[in-house]
Amino acid sequence: MLLDSKYYLEAKKMKSKDVIKQELNSSLSTAMQSNDPEAVTNAFADFAVQLQDGIVNDYKEFQQTQDTKILERRGIRVLTSAEKNYYGSVMTAIKDNYDRPQMSFTGLDTTTLPTTVIDSVLSDIQSSFPLLSVINFQNTSAVTKMIVNKQGMQLATWGALNSAISTELSGAIAAVDITLNKLTAYMAVSRDMLDVGPEWMDAYVRAVLSEALGYALCQGIVAGTGKGQPIGMIKDLDGSISEGVYPDKTATTITALDVKTLGTIASTLATGPNGRMRPVSSILMVVNPVDYFTLVLPAMTYLTNAGSYVSNVLPYPSRVIQDLNVPSGKAVFGLADKYFMGVGVGGNGGRIEYSDEFKFLDDLRTYKIKMYGNGMALDNNAFVYTDISGLTPLKHQVFVVNPTTSPVNTKAVE
Repeated sequence: MLLDSKYYLEAKKMKSKDVIKQELNSSLSTAMQSNDPEAVTNAFADFAVQLQDGIVNDYKEFQQTQDTKILERRGIRVLTSAEKNYYGSVMTAIKDNYDRPQMSFTGLDTTTLPTTVIDSVLSDIQSSFPLLSVINFQNTSAVTKMIVNKQGMQLATWGALNSAISTELSGAIAAVDITLNKLTAYMAVSRDMLDVGPEWMDAYVRAVLSEALGYALCQGIVAGTGKGQPIGMIKDLDGSISEGVYPDKTATTITALDVKTLGTIASTLATGPNGRMRPVSSILMVVNPVDYFTLVLPAMTYLTNAGSYVSNVLPYPSRVIQDLNVPSGKAVFGLADKYFMGVGVGGNGGRIEYSDEFKFLDDLRTYKIKMYGNGMALDNNAFVYTDISGLTPLKHQVFVVNPTTSPVNTKAVE
């Protein structure tokens, strides 16, 4: 794949990281709706190049002005000695072998990102992607497998531990292999980028990793097929698996976000594995941004007689999160803590390696970093897939009482 080089050769106005990220959100949303893998790759490549150019420009400005606001804008942080040594050695290795990048890391002691950088990246991801902040998201850098409690019940019992109880307990836990699925992020590195300090390179690496991994993780969490990626919330764990791919759940049609509808959904969520009941303290709703504004927002907002709007009107404690990966006209309701996602470096992850898979311009070298992760809903009732294409706007019910007569008249106000 060859990207249009004209864009990168044009003089670009210096942009903040937030502005560049907003542009990525817009272009990535369009690319995902088109289902064009090349468009998605272009969006991320454009983001990385713009981010890099912005960092180089800010670095040069900071050298002249010493304006600390520039450091805040770029997310520059104080590095540990191990981090500083790591970035310094990697940047030197790339610079010394820029014209023969395959040799960049020959003889280098380590090309693996320090665990403190991974910790910072995963913390950044949770701040940037709301979905990752509400599910059971774990940093598994130190392990390759996680033991999870599928039923969420107390694994203790009164009386003798007979065979029936042992069987029941064995079905309540599961081991999730974190190394089954690989995530790869690509970074373009120009000669100018190699002249900035380790702190600035760290900001670039963390920003690219945070966005690339964040989007990939959300895609897997919502709609992952289970083949080479997590099993998404919309997938049927009890369905017929074809070549490792889980089928989508059948979407239940709903036309309102009223107490009866959410009560029915909550009753499904309250039924755990083996028919066991469980409390539902709050409900997570995940919907794509377009449907949120055109369908969901009108369904939970009304205009009062006083002329003011009341929003987020839902009959039960709920949190609505927008995510690009939810199909158009659909929404996912569920128990956030019943989706487990573990991410870490595994045995061979976190390494920076030269990549010739993407070639942009002669003055850019592309490197990649691999991470590992896996995720799944802990049971099939933890999430309900719905069709919201027919959601109707919320109507404000006004009750008019006539003191001279016994009947009560009601009317609905849009």
